[in-house]
Amino acid sequence: MKDREYYGIDAPGVVRTLGIVGALFLICGVLPKSVPGAAVIHNFWLSGVSLLAACGWMLASSLWLKKRVMRALLDQRRWLGDEVVLDVGCGRGLVAVEAARRVPRGRVHGVDIWQEADLSSNSPEAIRVNATVAGVAERLVIDTGDARKLPYADASFDVVASMTAIHNIPDGEGRRKAIAEMWRVLRPGGQILIFDIRHARTYLGQLREMGASETVLKGPIVLWGPLGWRFCATKPLSA
Repeated sequence: MKDREYYGIDAPGVVRTLGIVGALFLICGVLPKSVPGAAVIHNFWLSGVSLLAACGWMLASSLWLKKRVMRALLDQRRWLGDEVVLDVGCGRGLVAVEAARRVPRGRVHGVDIWQEADLSSNSPEAIRVNATVAGVAERLVIDTGDARKLPYADASFDVVASMTAIHNIPDGEGRRKAIAEMWRVLRPGGQILIFDIRHARTYLGQLREMGASETVLKGPIVLWGPLGWRFCATKPLSA
């Protein structure tokens, strides 16, 4: 059993490609000019440096910076300690485990379809290990399900959270369904907390159309590459 939490590398295929291609470009860029063709490829070193810098930024985002963004996301709520929480697209448990720390008398559900293309070694076992190391396994429930059709009854949760997951749904209609499902399973008076890249402001606009109140948007936030935003939105008691 590991003795520390580990939340994986996001978009591992992209990180790998940036590193390999960047290294190759850098090697080409420093070849002696006497090598045939070197005069043409000598300028590749700048591209190599740029790609390796992007690879390093994505690694830093995955290993360190996303934890700061996650804490800021959850800090938007004034926690009571007895909430029932859902983390949509929980992955290895970055949000779910921290939420479980904040609800010592509550319960957290993490749901995912476990795509390793989105997160390295993404699996139910990986989040179980992190929850055990963090000492919160007894109040964390791990489920398999699609964000577009969540396997929960209406009004099941006090808090529904999601971090850099919904953008992985490739079509706009699918993302709208996911947001509508998060709203459906949220109890009146509950909060939705989301951080995502590219589409977060669109999600918030949809929630406002559905009646969300007390909405707060923060950003842009630079994490990985594309700009992101975080927000909180409350479901009115009369909903």
